[in-house]
Amino acid sequence: MAKITKDMQLKEIISKYPEIAQELQKMGLGCVGCFAAQFETLEQGLRVHGMNVDDVVKKLNETLNEDEE
Repeated sequence: MAKITKDMQLKEIISKYPEIAQELQKMGLGCVGCFAAQFETLEQGLRVHGMNVDDVVKKLNETLNEDEE
């Protein structure tokens, strides 16, 4: 089972799960390829964009789990 957590750096998430970049962009988090993504955690990026951290983490993990099935 794939596991994304809010304290993971964005660059780590994209490196491990490249398919998640598209999902993040669909949600309005277009900075997955920007300079800040090199240092920000998922939580920091989501908060900057006013997004609910727990909801997004849950959705991303659901997406990964669907891809594994």
